[in-house]
Amino acid sequence: MSWGTELWDQFDNLEKHTQWGIDILEKYIKFVKERTEIELSYAKQLRNLSKKYQPKKNSKEEEEYKYTACKAFLSTLNEMNDYAGQHEVISENMTSQITVDLMRYVQELKQERKSNFHDGRKAQQHIETCWKQLESSKRRFERDCKEADRAQQYFEKMDADINVTKADVEKARQQAQIRQQMAEDSKADYSLILQRFNQEQWEYYHTHIPNIFQKIQEMEERRIVRIGESMKTYAEVDRQVIPIIGKCLDEIVKAAESIDQKNDSQLVVEAYKSGFEPPGDIEFEDYTQPMKRTVSDNSLSSSKEGKPELRFGGKSRGKLWPFIKKNKLMSLLTSPHQPPPPPPASASPSAVPNGPQSPKQPKEPLSHRFNEFMTSKPKIHCFRSLKRGGVTPEDFSNFPPEQRRKKLQQKVDDLNREIQKETDQRDAITKMKDVYLKNPQMGDPASLDQKLTEVTQNIEKLQLEAQKFEAWLAEVEGRLPARSEQARRQSGLYDGQTHQTVTNCAQDRESPDGSYTEEQSQESEHKVLAPDFDDEFDDEEPLPAIGTCKALYTFEGQNEGTISVVEGETLSVIEEDKGDGWTRIRRNEDEEGYVPTSYVEVYLDKNAKGS
Repeated sequence: MSWGTELWDQFDNLEKHTQWGIDILEKYIKFVKERTEIELSYAKQLRNLSKKYQPKKNSKEEEEYKYTACKAFLSTLNEMNDYAGQHEVISENMTSQITVDLMRYVQELKQERKSNFHDGRKAQQHIETCWKQLESSKRRFERDCKEADRAQQYFEKMDADINVTKADVEKARQQAQIRQQMAEDSKADYSLILQRFNQEQWEYYHTHIPNIFQKIQEMEERRIVRIGESMKTYAEVDRQVIPIIGKCLDEIVKAAESIDQKNDSQLVVEAYKSGFEPPGDIEFEDYTQPMKRTVSDNSLSSSKEGKPELRFGGKSRGKLWPFIKKNKLMSLLTSPHQPPPPPPASASPSAVPNGPQSPKQPKEPLSHRFNEFMTSKPKIHCFRSLKRGGVTPEDFSNFPPEQRRKKLQQKVDDLNREIQKETDQRDAITKMKDVYLKNPQMGDPASLDQKLTEVTQNIEKLQLEAQKFEAWLAEVEGRLPARSEQARRQSGLYDGQTHQTVTNCAQDRESPDGSYTEEQSQESEHKVLAPDFDDEFDDEEPLPAIGTCKALYTFEGQNEGTISVVEGETLSVIEEDKGDGWTRIRRNEDEEGYVPTSYVEVYLDKNAKGS
């Protein structure tokens, strides 16, 4: 089936059809372009999504990714990044293998179509010219025949008329012959042109037009085949990345299967284990003993319903710093380092049994155990931590034993890595210096001496630092019975002299595992900064009262920084509980100290608190 034989008279329709085919191809190219843009946009959004949920470097969030579930999530984010890369590959391949190729092919197709239809129009114009020549020769032949017929009739008329001269008759005869000859010539010319036109017309409809239409048909069929191949390429571009996308998904599944809940639980233990032993059994305390006393023995207690005798002035003032001048600062610095004891059971009518204001009475052994547990919290020891809000000691002594061991081990590992890095640098400089010594033209060996000296000094500093932390680590792990004076000198924390004032400030610093809870270097700083600190607080006024409080239970302030109160007594509050379980109160404008928050009921003045 050929367009040249079947559609010999459909030139204009074929022209429209081929133009429609090119439009379809351009529409498909536009479709593929928009698909590539979608793939690029999707890949960009996936990358942004993966980047958005990536943990920030050097942050607490990055430390959380040690758990297997978080590692699996991080692996999923990385695989999604690779997944986005495959969509970028799809876009790139579709652009290079389909869009660019088809756009070039469309230009070639338009040029070929233009050439074929130009040949077709040229053939049409030629056959039309031949037809016009045929029509012209035909009309001329017809005209000559008519004129020859009229000339013959005129001759015959003249020849029959006896009144006409012989000369006129001869002239008419010659004219008739001339016209007859012209008619014969026109006939011959018309016959020749007719034959030639028939030949041209046959060639036009049987040779030229079929060949041109055959080329157009082949061009159109190539276009159809090309768009089909492009559609296959379109599918293959997607199919090529399916295995890689499948691998990404397989990796996500593998990461999900690698989640180990037991391992995560163990990591939680390692992260938060304090190393303390749980408290033992609570000893029974017999309350029937006061009932067996004589009236003379417990006459005072009977009037107070069995309450213990008050002992005011229980604060110990024998260990005050020599440069402290204000009661306010003294109370700050002598605030109890131990956690407040739980309130005792009250027999007063206002107390509700087992209510929030009448908890069970603590036993002394339990109080000691609570004190041991509370020592893991950062404690206020001196004016430096009070003034600056608390500083983490260099030896991490404010951490529980297990956490302190981990911190010290991490610090030792970091220092060892730094030492190795500096050592490698020193070796490289030494080798370079040897090369310069052997080949002076390459450089001056003396130019490396300063750098070599700096690196060596850095190594020595890092080694001393590592020895210091290794000594602390050995102490925590129990490899050393106690911190030796030699280790203290190596760490640079002791200068060989002990200042009694700083010793008083740093008292009660040992945690339950026997380690110190404040670095010695801070003590040296305290000795230097003491005069400035004295001047800074010399002119300060006493703290104003921010409310009042009522004592719910009797409390004997025997530790330094505490104050004794009796049940039902009303006092002024000058500093509320900061989270350590103690409230600072004042009595008679000259006596102040700390009492357990659970022993008093506080009524804060909103205006005073807000101001």
